[in-house]
Amino acid sequence: MLGAIRRRIASQGTYSLTWWKYLPSRPAPSQSVSSIVENEVRLVLACGHARSFCHLVSLGRSVSLRPMRELAFGIQADTSLQRWRRPFSSESGDLVDAVVPYMGESITDGTLANFLKNPGDPVEVDEPIAQIETDKVTIDVSSPEAGVIEKFVAKEGETVEPGTKIAIILKSGEGVAHVAPSEKAAPVPSPISEGKQAPKSEAAPVEKPKAPSPPSKRSATEPQLPPKDRERRIPMTRLRKRVATRLKDSQNTFAMLTTFNEVDMTNLMGLRSEYKDAFVEKHGVKLGLMSGFVKAAVSGLQNQPIINAVIDGDEIIHRDYIDISIAVGTPKGLVVPVIRNAENMNFAEIEKEINTLAKKANDGSISIDEMAGGTFTISNGGVYGSLLSTPIINPPQSAILGMHSIVSRPMVVGGEVVPRPMMYIALTYDHRLIDGREAVFFLRRIKDVVEDPCRLLLESLLGFTLHFIPLITERVEAPRLAEVSLSEESREAPGSEN
Repeated sequence: MLGAIRRRIASQGTYSLTWWKYLPSRPAPSQSVSSIVENEVRLVLACGHARSFCHLVSLGRSVSLRPMRELAFGIQADTSLQRWRRPFSSESGDLVDAVVPYMGESITDGTLANFLKNPGDPVEVDEPIAQIETDKVTIDVSSPEAGVIEKFVAKEGETVEPGTKIAIILKSGEGVAHVAPSEKAAPVPSPISEGKQAPKSEAAPVEKPKAPSPPSKRSATEPQLPPKDRERRIPMTRLRKRVATRLKDSQNTFAMLTTFNEVDMTNLMGLRSEYKDAFVEKHGVKLGLMSGFVKAAVSGLQNQPIINAVIDGDEIIHRDYIDISIAVGTPKGLVVPVIRNAENMNFAEIEKEINTLAKKANDGSISIDEMAGGTFTISNGGVYGSLLSTPIINPPQSAILGMHSIVSRPMVVGGEVVPRPMMYIALTYDHRLIDGREAVFFLRRIKDVVEDPCRLLLESLLGFTLHFIPLITERVEAPRLAEVSLSEESREAPGSEN
């Protein structure tokens, strides 16, 4: 019928078809395209050539204008997803927001590293649901209420600030919105009815493939680079970027110089072997080598206080306290927890503090306050097998001590060559503030104390004596002076009676 209509219009004849005569009550969706065209086509005279214009009116559809050569219909049943929601068992069904907590005085933002839960998962009060990566430490975002995670409103990798909402928690924990498909989606009929073939599109000219050009010959000196598909790029973590920035700033700011020495570890290792069991039994921690080096560093800083100072603009800040930073390597990067007031601590207290801070650093629970400050740093590369290195100063400090691996080497002792457990130690210092004389004296002090730990005991006893002798003298002299004062007053008073 379409062919007859087109021929009639092309000959400029008059032909009309009253569509309402052929219109059924409502065409079923399964009707073929040809029957729909016969029932729903209305020809409008003087409309031009049939190849470029047709006017089709479909029941329940808007008027459409299409070229005849590209005419194609399709009746599609409405298919949609059915949304359903289970009713909440809680009467309130309150929603609460999980926000980024306060991250520290010097931290203004962080990166949302990853979510620990998924939407729909149940959570308890204060259970971590996400992790925020900052310049110094990773912080957990905890759920404020027990319930079910309704949805996340932030994405991984976004920069967030304290107070930023990242998730919505359903307090009741009973109902979560689901999206389920309808029981059976209506079949979508082919846009072209059965028995009718789609109009063939004009065949596009097929371009002949060009012959590949021969590969250019590489010169003999051109390097053979690996293909790019064997490389991969990953973004730097906030902690790694912060470490890189601080170390480069240190290198650009300080006039760094490193001096070296070697230490005979025989006596310190013998002391540890002799008292390790009694030490563990009494204090509950193992006696390690780090506590000996911390005590030696304290002695060296007290002997050379300029190494505990720092330059601030045109001034020098002298610190009357000693906070030792211990560099700890973790899977996420380098962190430097601080032992506060190390000058007032004994071996057991230092070992306990080191163990506590190291555990927190490795499991990511260390806080900003536990890493802030520090007047001097000790880095022990020997645990990884480093024989010698030049450590970089940790700003705003002025020096750093590097420990290394213990290696048995032949040494001359008492005119004889004997094997000794030796360690190289290195001191990197800011030459703007510290001269070579003070640096060498400091490192020599470390060597003397480690090689002869009894020096620490003698210094402790001497310090105790020097500290308490004035107090003892004051307490002994005070009553005697009071008696002398009373006797003089009694003699000077007129009319006094004995």
